[in-house]
Parts: sequence; C-alpha cells; structure tokens
Amino acid sequence: MNKKVVELVEKAELELKDEFKKIDELCLYNSEKVLKAFVDNHISENHFNSTTGYGYNDLGRDTIEKVFAEVLDAEDALVRSQFISGSHALTVCLFGLLRPNDTLLSISGKPYDTLDEVIGIRDNDSSLAAFGIKYKQIDLKDNDFDYELIEKTLKSEKIKVIEIQRSKGYSTRKSLTMDKIEKVVKFIKNIDKKVIIMVDNCYCELVEKNTPTGVGADIMVGSLIKNLGGGIAPNGAYIVGRHDLIELCAERLTLPGEGREVGPTLGINKSILQGLFMAPSVVGSALKTAILTSKVMEDLGYKVEPKYNGTRADIVQNIIFEDPELLVKYTQGIQAYSPIDSDAMPIPAPMPGYDDDVIMASGAFTQGSSIELSCDGPMRPPYIAYQQGSLTYEYGKLGVMKAINNIIK
Repeated sequence: MNKKVVELVEKAELELKDEFKKIDELCLYNSEKVLKAFVDNHISENHFNSTTGYGYNDLGRDTIEKVFAEVLDAEDALVRSQFISGSHALTVCLFGLLRPNDTLLSISGKPYDTLDEVIGIRDNDSSLAAFGIKYKQIDLKDNDFDYELIEKTLKSEKIKVIEIQRSKGYSTRKSLTMDKIEKVVKFIKNIDKKVIIMVDNCYCELVEKNTPTGVGADIMVGSLIKNLGGGIAPNGAYIVGRHDLIELCAERLTLPGEGREVGPTLGINKSILQGLFMAPSVVGSALKTAILTSKVMEDLGYKVEPKYNGTRADIVQNIIFEDPELLVKYTQGIQAYSPIDSDAMPIPAPMPGYDDDVIMASGAFTQGSSIELSCDGPMRPPYIAYQQGSLTYEYGKLGVMKAINNIIK
C-alpha cells in the first residue's frame, strides 16, 4: 500500500474521533430499539422454523413482521423474501395503492431510473400509465421541498399518493434528512389528511433515530439487501405502515382474498432476524467508512457529498471526480479489495433500467447487496462515484485505501 495513503488515512482517523463517537452513540440507540422489539415479541428458536408450499400458519414470518413494525414505528409490516428487490417492493406498493384515473405525485424529483418503466416515464405496456394512472412531479428546490408548488398542486387537483425518495439515487441532489421529512409530512397533512404519503426509505434505515412512519408518513418501503438485512438476509424487502394499506399491498404481492396469509419462508426466517439484529452495528460501520472516505478524498482535493462532518440521511457517499478515468480507476480499486470476485475488472457497461452505461464494483456475498462495500456510478458528467456499505469498518477502510491507491499511484 502506498505510504502516502496510509499516512492520509491515519491522520484522518485522528481528526474523526468526535464524528465516530456520534456514530457509536447512534448505534447504541438503535441496538436498544431492535433488542427491545425482539424481547417484546418473545422471539425464540421456534420462529426460525420454515414453511413450504402455500406457507400457511408461518409463526416466524408473522412475528418477524411484528418486529419490523415495532423497529420502524409502524402499525403493520409486510416482510417477504418474495420481494425480489427494493424496486419490486416499491412497484407492489404503488400498484397496491393506486387505481385507474388516480394521480401519483413525486415531490422529490424523478425517482430511481429503475422506476421509469414502472411509472410510465418510459413506455411499457405493464406500467402504471398503461393502467390509466397519472404521474406528476415536483422537483426539489435548493435541496428541500418546494412547499409553494406542493400546496398549489394539492389544492388544485386530487392527488391519491405522494411519493418521497429520501436517498439521492444517481442524482446530484442531497439526500433528505428526517427533519425535512417530518416538516413536509405535517405540511401535507394540514392541507389534505386523506392523501397517502409513501416514503422510499432505501439506504436510510438506522442512519437517524427517527423514522418516516414514526413522524406521520402512511407507508414506507425498503430492501433487505441494504441496511436492515445487516449483510445476512440473502434477499427480500419490506413495506411498513398503516394496517389497511399493508393489506392492499399484500393482496397485490400474492392474490386478493389470500394476501399476507400465504408466502412460504423456505428457511429464511433466521437470516432475516439475525440480519436485523446485526443491522445497527453494520450500518454504523458503513457510516464510519463513508465518513472516512469523505474526509480523505476532500483532503486530496476532490469534491464530496456529504462532507465528513455533515448531517447524513443515508449510507451513500458521493465523490465527484469530474473525470471518467478517475471514476473507473477508483471503482476498480474497490473491486480489487473485495472478498468476492477480487480478480474481476469492472468496466462501464449497459445495465437494465438505466439510460447511461454504469460502472459497478460489488464483490459481495449477496448479489447486488448495497450494505456490503460497493461503488458504482453512471458514465455521465460530473462522473460521480456513489459508494455505500461495509460490513465492518476495518474492511471498509482497507477497501477505500486500495481504491485511493489506485488513483494516485
């Protein structure tokens, strides 16, 4: 390893003691919250048991959903391995809540590229638009909600569902902190109590003490191969929120009349519970890795978002390279110090659901996992690396050092 890189990292760690202490305090708070949910719901080895076929009377599955609801400050939860991804869970939620002639309003700008064909921003005969569901969008204003336009829209037409995406995705905006979420939820409900507020909480779980459903959002969605899976859950996602809305989503995931009563767990219950139990610690490691990355890369002269001492809403760290070659080399460095497929060489390539070629490093035990150290970015100006995750701080630190070494040697 380049001596300069080692010295930079050691110097940064000395300056980051106060920031790391804040993460340790957050980790303790969330660990107590998760542990309390396990105790309150009397988790035992019986809940590790598995069902097959239809999945009737799965005690573990049903209790897991009670645990998730408690941890996420919600009335009810749907936690299933039948969800293929966070985007799939978002799709199930949208189709579960919306009907022909309803209007979906995004107030955080355009959602992830993977939802373009779901919504109908890009043509697809299976989209919401193909079923006569309308879509409107309000962009953020100075990295906050455009309150004036939101009020004008809500008072001039009937909106069924408001969608808020907290994490930035591949955009250049900032991710949305809980203080902003709480403020806009109260604002919306003062105008229209019946509108359903849906929050995409991917990458954001356990990064702050509050939750969107805890401050009045009606329903919330996230993936288990991100924060709450703790690097142990092999797949799946969750939807939490109001009981009546969870029932609608369950009947969209399976079928009307059976809903949440079916869905075999096929041996996954223990992994979901153990992943959730480890999640506060793993998220803490991911945050420390992101903070270290931000500090060192800024010291090297690169623009970063968030700053090392900035308020964080998710586990994602942006590094703005403004050079496609540097983006590629940094990403390749992350891959080269990954536990799985370290000998693979990432190159920019087309990816389903994205307009631009994407370069992606993900040497993870679970395919596509974002809570394990990964780094990716679209090949378009200003050539931003979106780095996230790390199961432990030590592994994250080593991966980041290798990536930095790759761009300065």
